[in-house]
Amino acid sequence: MQRKKIFLVSLALMLAACDGKPGGGPMGAGGTPEVGVATLHRQPVTLSSDLSGRVNATMTSDVRPQVDGIIKQRLFTEGAEVKAGQVLYQIDPATYQASYNQAAAQLKNAQATVKASRLKAQRYAALVKENGVSKQDADDAMATYLEAVASVDQYQAALETTKINLAYTQVRAPISGRIGISSVTPGALVTASQTDALATIRALDPIYVDLTQSSSQLLRLRKLQASLKRDDVTPVAIKLEDGTPYQHDGKLELTEVSVDESTGSVTLRAVFPNPEHQLLPGMYVHARVDNGVDPNGILAPQQGITRNAKGEATALVVNAQNKVEQRTVTTERVIGSNWLVSKGLNDGDRLIVEGTSKVAAGAEVKAVEVQQQTATGTANGGEQ
Repeated sequence: MQRKKIFLVSLALMLAACDGKPGGGPMGAGGTPEVGVATLHRQPVTLSSDLSGRVNATMTSDVRPQVDGIIKQRLFTEGAEVKAGQVLYQIDPATYQASYNQAAAQLKNAQATVKASRLKAQRYAALVKENGVSKQDADDAMATYLEAVASVDQYQAALETTKINLAYTQVRAPISGRIGISSVTPGALVTASQTDALATIRALDPIYVDLTQSSSQLLRLRKLQASLKRDDVTPVAIKLEDGTPYQHDGKLELTEVSVDESTGSVTLRAVFPNPEHQLLPGMYVHARVDNGVDPNGILAPQQGITRNAKGEATALVVNAQNKVEQRTVTTERVIGSNWLVSKGLNDGDRLIVEGTSKVAAGAEVKAVEVQQQTATGTANGGEQ
């Protein structure tokens, strides 16, 4: 009996507590429900795209011999920096030196012949006027002279050829850059027509990063950029394969003029300084390309945006009369914990972010401002 009395007293106290608490729970004074709101403001928002790509050298050159012969010396260190024109390999020059000496001797002989034939032609030209020699002899002397002059030109060209071949025995670097592993050692036979390179040189500073982007996304971004404030230079930032940010910023240099038919993608090429040679050809990287700045962007907290049965984005807003309005909005992309809204919300709107399930359009509410995290103002990723 005593237990029953205690239970009834406790129950009465609980009911009295619930009935005697005005404005408790979600209700405010007079039974008006409270909702948490975030006041929206227009602000500059930087729009960017996250893309993936590969690192490529700005210049690549295969080192190949231009004459046949035996490699006598390798004159560089593998993996080192080389300068354009630097001698990399020495091919045995003995036969090419002999050919050059022979061509030089033949040229001297031809030049001596020219001198003798010229004097003879001049004498015959004077004698023919006095009938000292026949006209035919004078013509023959002049022809011999002209032939000797032509021979000099011929031997001069032959000498130049042998000089070029002799110079080719020193295999020089065609470009400046970092040279890779040598495919031959001293004593190896090389030929001018071989397909295998002796070594490969790559220019690494600056360096290219080739990014891929879908053609449809590129079209959307170009339309977007037409209405945004942006500089002529498009900055690009990248992260390495392990997620480490690369310390130097690059810039977008060009967009490929054609679309890959098999993938529907377009290549964007960015150029980066690479003084430490941290970026190497073939590396996979993640890049962020700045597309421009929307000076009047509206960022709405994600918890304040819902979807209706049609899949449309909707929002509940508290108007000046403290009544709830439902808006259909257009969202562009996610920025941190916010949506970038292009239509449906305006500067100064009070968006309901807490208590949306307890109110409906047309209801009178008490709006309480909710502290939101400060937006970064930078949009990453593609369109949502």
